Amino acid sequence: MTDLLFVNASQVVTCAGPARARKGAEMRDIGILTGAAVAVSEGRVAVIGAERHVAPAYEGATRIDCKGRVLMPGLVDSHTHAVFGRPRFEEHELRAEGHDYMEIAKRGGGIHSSVRDFHSRSAEDLLALSTARVATLASYGTTTLEIKSGYGLSLEDELKALRVVDRLRQASPLRIVATWLGAHEIPLERRASEATRAEHMGDLISTILPAVAGQGIATFADVFCEPGVFTIDETRRILEASRRAGLGLKLHADELATSGGAELAASLGAASADHLAAVSDAGVAALAASDTVATLLPGTMLFLGKSRQAPARALIDGGAAVALATDYNPGTSPTVNFPLMLTLGVSQLRMTVAEVVNAATVNGAAALGLAGETGQIAPGFAADLALFDIGDIRELPYWYGAKLCVGSWRAGRPCHPYEPELS
Repeated sequence: MTDLLFVNASQVVTCAGPARARKGAEMRDIGILTGAAVAVSEGRVAVIGAERHVAPAYEGATRIDCKGRVLMPGLVDSHTHAVFGRPRFEEHELRAEGHDYMEIAKRGGGIHSSVRDFHSRSAEDLLALSTARVATLASYGTTTLEIKSGYGLSLEDELKALRVVDRLRQASPLRIVATWLGAHEIPLERRASEATRAEHMGDLISTILPAVAGQGIATFADVFCEPGVFTIDETRRILEASRRAGLGLKLHADELATSGGAELAASLGAASADHLAAVSDAGVAALAASDTVATLLPGTMLFLGKSRQAPARALIDGGAAVALATDYNPGTSPTVNFPLMLTLGVSQLRMTVAEVVNAATVNGAAALGLAGETGQIAPGFAADLALFDIGDIRELPYWYGAKLCVGSWRAGRPCHPYEPELS
């Protein structure tokens, strides 16, 4: 594998430090270097230091002239639903007319609409759609991507979803992590009675979960823990069974109403509790006292027209580890623009620039169990890098909506190619 040498960056933002999530005040340090070069060998960061010292030792490396731009760790999008069929644009207008998320779901819209569409599509169709979407995600600077199932709900379609994610993982230049979200919704036909609901719980735990775990195509299990969907007790049962099956744990927690999801995530040692717009003070305290990452998805609440966002300041000031992600999905956050989430982190969540950068890199990696592999530019870490057409890292969340990534690399291989700038 060819060695690489990155030179002439206006800033190298390293996020270097412990191979774990940054908590509280630690999130304010992102390790900005000037006049630095980054040498890459065998797909990993070999040296980072003063250009005048590093460059002579790597004369044979492929030299990448950053031309006064900002080089930083590739973005880690730790919460997406990127494998889906048709978009749900009609729901956007319904919400403007006053119909809320749960009302649309009860009418057979929302996730149920995506489930019906998913069932009708072949794996090849879904793969083609998802391949194009993943490439677009990469073009905004993302180099690590989590993708959930959850639009299948049945055994056959959940396996179809995860097999598509696995094929994407094998073919894409990005680092892709699969999460089983079979407990995304309760099928409409299973909502008829307590007995049919119990049957569905039995199928999830006794049939679908063993099939998923047996094929080794998912790293995590996730549950949509929300009033009207899965209760705290149901969520605990599914996640405890998932842990016994060898999967890591995640939760959709306290998104629309306070339910104790954050506290459950912390008590189970989940990798992350995601959404948290309605988290309680007790939930904030539980996350702060745990190693569970609070993954915030500000694009979702913005798109839903909600005035309330997750309490990022309370979480960070209380000592919790906070990550940001896109929640890219067809109904409530149809965006591939991860830097836009950094903008919302600053303007809506009142986070500092350093905090949103750490939230989108090292803490996102921790939410996927990858804090020892990616999320920072430091010797021994994977050379997962992104180059942005800005001169100062503070510009990344400032130019909101702009497409600023001009190149990205995962383990030293191009994700969003920068070949025209090679010298």
